Amino acid sequence: MRLTLNEVKKRIEGIIPKTLEYEIDVEAGSIAIITRAPQEFGKGGGESLTVKIAKAIRRRVVIRPHGDLLLAEEEVEQRILETIPQDAQVRNVFIDPALSEVTIECDDPSIAVGHKGSIIQSLRDDIGWLINIARAPAFESRTQHDIRRYRREMADERRALLRKFGTRIYRPKRPGQPWARITALGSYREVGRAMHLVTTNESKVLVDVGAKPTVNKNEIQPFFNAPELLPLDNIDAVVITHAHVDHIAMLPVLFRYGYRGPVYCTPPTRDLMTLLQIDYVKVSQAEGNDPPYSKADIQECIKHVVDIGHGEKTDIAPDIKISMENAGHILGSSSVYMHIGEGSNEHRLLFSGDIKYEKSWLFDAATVRFPKADTLVIESTYGGPQDFQPNRIDATHEIQDLVRLAVSRSGKIFCPVFAVGRSQEVMLAIDQLFKSGDVSPVTVWLDGMISEATAIHASHPDYLNRELRKQVLRGGEENPFNSPWFKQVDSREQRESIINDPSPCIVLATSGMMTGGPIMEYFKNWAPELNNTLCFVGYQASGTMGRRLQSGHPEVPMVDRGQTHMVPVACNVVTIDGFSGHSDRKQLMDYVKALNPTPRRIICHHGDPQTCNAFRQGLRDAFRVQTHAPANLETIRLM
Repeated sequence: MRLTLNEVKKRIEGIIPKTLEYEIDVEAGSIAIITRAPQEFGKGGGESLTVKIAKAIRRRVVIRPHGDLLLAEEEVEQRILETIPQDAQVRNVFIDPALSEVTIECDDPSIAVGHKGSIIQSLRDDIGWLINIARAPAFESRTQHDIRRYRREMADERRALLRKFGTRIYRPKRPGQPWARITALGSYREVGRAMHLVTTNESKVLVDVGAKPTVNKNEIQPFFNAPELLPLDNIDAVVITHAHVDHIAMLPVLFRYGYRGPVYCTPPTRDLMTLLQIDYVKVSQAEGNDPPYSKADIQECIKHVVDIGHGEKTDIAPDIKISMENAGHILGSSSVYMHIGEGSNEHRLLFSGDIKYEKSWLFDAATVRFPKADTLVIESTYGGPQDFQPNRIDATHEIQDLVRLAVSRSGKIFCPVFAVGRSQEVMLAIDQLFKSGDVSPVTVWLDGMISEATAIHASHPDYLNRELRKQVLRGGEENPFNSPWFKQVDSREQRESIINDPSPCIVLATSGMMTGGPIMEYFKNWAPELNNTLCFVGYQASGTMGRRLQSGHPEVPMVDRGQTHMVPVACNVVTIDGFSGHSDRKQLMDYVKALNPTPRRIICHHGDPQTCNAFRQGLRDAFRVQTHAPANLETIRLM
């Protein structure tokens, strides 16, 4: 149901009693009602004014208190501390003036809320601000803290941007027959630099903007120079599925060259992608390369992010709505369900994102509950005929056996890991082993961004599976990330001390494909020794150091202080596939089978050329539907 903003306002006017004062504004795809009587809109529960309005206009509706009701920012925190009982242990107060919201983090939210919400209701009446109560994480994320501080400083600009985004969504309808197509701008017949362009007769939307892990500088960025993409002003929105480098690392490039539209993603993705983008700049500089963007470009990106939780629906363009659902891959990872057009001229497009269709240590299995998907764009990383992986239980036993053996030999295990996802899963498997008492614990060193990424996991417990969420929220010794054997490497000197220490230990270090980062220091020093073990737990892309070592090279070249020398590989080299965040061929097939009805068209990407084509053929034979494995720069018409 396509409504102009004036039509939306007229429908709302017909519902709200004349006695209530209010204003109507837009916040990206949401309709905001600003009022001096916000409590009146929540009365009646399921039949409240807010619910009636949302049903009438079929849009997300938010109720904001009028500015006259808001206590001055500088007084808010003091009033909170005076009102909430000390036993609740308030740890942080975060103010977001752009949304008139206050988030209160405390050790015991139930005490803070009070009997039947009495304390919070009293506080809300006193300060006027909307209030969110959250349990304080076991350890704070510096990245999340910095993002909240920056958003508060940029509140006026963010409010103006949300209005600008919303105004663009509600622009007048363009004439002509509706159509839609998808253009491959990265990650097609390759792994890395994911970028998809969805174009309709009215809109342009990008999904993911990643980098490719490769030594070929000409292939690092997606196809920004494709004429379909330009000018950047014509892009209505960017949607991010998850925060791995191959999906987010080049997003700030868009802002460097003038994009000023919205970026839609989940809150964990927002935090993790900011962490990884800042690191991408640092790594580029450390390797003597000019980074493709600056910290200022990253901050500009943060300012334009519109948060969407799993299960929330929102308009992102005049003819496109999306919802984001759990993909089971990493924290906050999402499948993007895109509803294009309406009535007889509609198309349901599902981007699987990177998926894990199996419950893991961290997450529930990827969601398959979608009303209908006419076209599915699916990852193919392990879609080849021989790509079958052990399940999580077998993988856990495998790494635990490896730890037992290494400790018994007084050897060292060093794992190249992605800071996000695989690190935390391996930590949980090791934690279970050490807590079982079967093995005397050794120190597990976390080198790189792993500790900060883990802190972000602790800050978003709602995105973890139920068992882990309970453990994290209970805190203390029950929180596995708090276990004493996990220790952060804080300096180069400490890293050198660990390398030279003969004691057995485990090191989890970035980068996950050994394309740089601290893992290279451990590799250089420990690879020549027979007693040590190099353990891969994640995908190794073609052309990376990790892939060469997996292939069994007895020695590999490494640049050290400007000089290239060969590093002999005498250590054990082990791959434990079951920890991958990607589904294998059987799980991918099961995922498609579980979609009801089966998509009429399936597009394969995010895999090497042979794998994409083999997976396409397997899908065609199994489901008797149209399948494609296009190359980059090809376009497929959807309707």
